[in-house]
Amino acid sequence: MSKNIKVALAGAGAFGIKHLDGIKLIDGVEVVSLIGRELAKTQEVATNYGIGHVTTNLNESLALKEVDAVILCTPTQMHASQSLACLKAGKHVQVEIPLCDIYQDGAEVVALQKQTGLVAMCGHTRRFNPSHQFVHQQIKRGEFSVLQMDVQTYFFRRSNMNALGQPRSWTDHLLWHHAAHTVDLFAYQAGSPVVKAYAVQGPIHPILGIAMDMGIQLQAANGAICTLSLSFNNDGPLGTFFRYIGDTATYLARYDDLFNGKEEKLDVSKVAVSMNGIELQDREFFAAIREGREPNGSVAQVLPCYQVLHDLEQQLA
Repeated sequence: MSKNIKVALAGAGAFGIKHLDGIKLIDGVEVVSLIGRELAKTQEVATNYGIGHVTTNLNESLALKEVDAVILCTPTQMHASQSLACLKAGKHVQVEIPLCDIYQDGAEVVALQKQTGLVAMCGHTRRFNPSHQFVHQQIKRGEFSVLQMDVQTYFFRRSNMNALGQPRSWTDHLLWHHAAHTVDLFAYQAGSPVVKAYAVQGPIHPILGIAMDMGIQLQAANGAICTLSLSFNNDGPLGTFFRYIGDTATYLARYDDLFNGKEEKLDVSKVAVSMNGIELQDREFFAAIREGREPNGSVAQVLPCYQVLHDLEQQLA
C-alpha cells in the first residue's frame, strides 16, 4: 500500500485524543472521520485536528469507501462487536484494550480476522512502551530472563470519571481492562504461557457494581511468577509500576521510565523512534497494514490473555 492510509477513529475522549496526537507524527496516515457519542463535543475535537467527517454512528464511517482502517477508543462493552463490524466492512481495525469483556466475543473476533486476512490489533500498549521494550530486547538477546514480576496498578477513582476528570458513560473494570495489560505483558516477557492463575477481590462498590480492589497471582509454564495488586481506592501515587526480577538484573518500569534495582535511571530514549507508547503502537498497526503482516499485539496473540481473565472471573464468581 503506497497511498496514504485513511483512518476513522471512534471515541473522541481522553484516549482518542492520545491517538490523534500520535497519528499527527506518523507520515502517510490521515484521520478522515471521527465518531463520538456527543456530536457537538466530537465536532470540536474534529475541528482542532482538521478532520472533515464527523458522526455519532460508526456504520456511517464504515460506509465511507476511502476509509482503510479504524481505531476504536470506545467503551469496553462495545469493543468486540465494533471490531466485528469493522472486519465485516473490510476495514483493518485496532481496538483499544480490552479486546472484550466476554471471552467468546474475543474468540469470534480472532476467527473473523483469520477468515478475512485483515489486520486486527489490540492496544496492549505495554508491549510498546520503551521501558518494557528495553527489557524485551534484553530477553531476546539472551541477557535477561524473567523470574518474577511484581506489579501495582493503582488509581483513585471512586466515581465514574475518565482520565480527563470527566464523567464516563460506562464503568471501567480492574479485571477486564487493567489486569489485561499485566497478564498479557507477563506472558510476553516470560516467553511462556500462563498455566496457573488465582484471584481475590474486595467488596463490590454499591453504586458502580464492581470490585474496587483485587489481587492476582500468575505462573507461566516455564516457572516464572507474577503478583499483581490493583485498586481504585489508592490516593496516590497513581499509575502502574512494574518490578522485573530476573536472573541477571532487576528493573523498575514506571510508564516510559526505567530504573535498575538501585534506582539508577536507564536511558531508553534510543530504544524506538519515539518515547510515546501510543504512537509506537499506532506505528506498528499502520506498518502491518502496509507490509501485509501480523502486527505485534494482534488479536490472535493477545487472545490467551482473555482466556486467563475469563478463568479468573469464573473463580471470583
